[in-house]
Amino acid sequence: MREIYSIAKNSFMELLRQPVFLILTSVSAVFIIFLAISPYFGLGDDVNLVKTSALAVLLLAGLFTSVFSASTSLAAELRGGTALAVLSKPVNRIAFLLGKLFGVCSAISIMVYINIIAILFASRMGFDSYGKTDFVGMAIFFGAMILSFAISGFLNYFLEKNFVPYTMGILIITMTIGLIIISFLEEERKLMEYSTIDWSLIPAAICLTFMLWLIAALAITCSTRLNTIATLTFCLIILLIGLMSDYFFGQMSNSGSWIGTILYTIIPNWQNFWLADAIENDKGIPWLYIRDAFLYMITFMVATITIGITLFDNRELN
Repeated sequence: MREIYSIAKNSFMELLRQPVFLILTSVSAVFIIFLAISPYFGLGDDVNLVKTSALAVLLLAGLFTSVFSASTSLAAELRGGTALAVLSKPVNRIAFLLGKLFGVCSAISIMVYINIIAILFASRMGFDSYGKTDFVGMAIFFGAMILSFAISGFLNYFLEKNFVPYTMGILIITMTIGLIIISFLEEERKLMEYSTIDWSLIPAAICLTFMLWLIAALAITCSTRLNTIATLTFCLIILLIGLMSDYFFGQMSNSGSWIGTILYTIIPNWQNFWLADAIENDKGIPWLYIRDAFLYMITFMVATITIGITLFDNRELN
């Protein structure tokens, strides 16, 4: 366990030092707010369009973050010989791969947390044809982001601290404080019949986090043999196939096809994690479903990382 923890910690810190990680996190959060302040003329369904689009941005940003993190954490070390140096010590390959997986999932969780706050801001800032731009929400959100970059720039220039990880850490604090501040203004918006924070988006975002963890496990498995572009391509193909799993393989399975049953079983059904329809219909997401989604994710993650361990165990590192 100590080896797994050490490898996971080092992988997590290494990913936080990558400028691309900060760029993906910041750009996706800003783009979510951009979607919220844009007029849609959606015939009364504007706010739901904002929420669905925000969740889609989180999914897309998480996909690229997962593949980038897996390739940086594993594939690059395999090519550069760092993995061989680590495995020459009393560290087995299973512990090495599991540590990489936990480190990548931890980094993804940081990105997801910041984007969840942006999604909650967006749910408040969305407006229909009779509404107007929420300048208070914009000021608090962008003020929190600018403040975090300014503090990190000060620490980097005067105290020679690493800019990227300090920015990520301070960004978590300032964004959380901004969300707390804007939460105290909810009663006023409710009285004025404006959109308020939709807290039901949190369970939907948690399910998306499970989905991204599973994609990370898939990317780690692919990175044992493939480069970044090939890993991204394979993950995109599995993502698209899994999103259409109910339509193709589900119907084949219901009609009695054994091939359809096998494919429906072994390919992850990503629709189990995409709960935008429940948000649009105001049905709510029970926490028992979150538990079932977590167990579904764990089952496929164990199967996926087992394949990755098999591929990695047979790979020549010299």
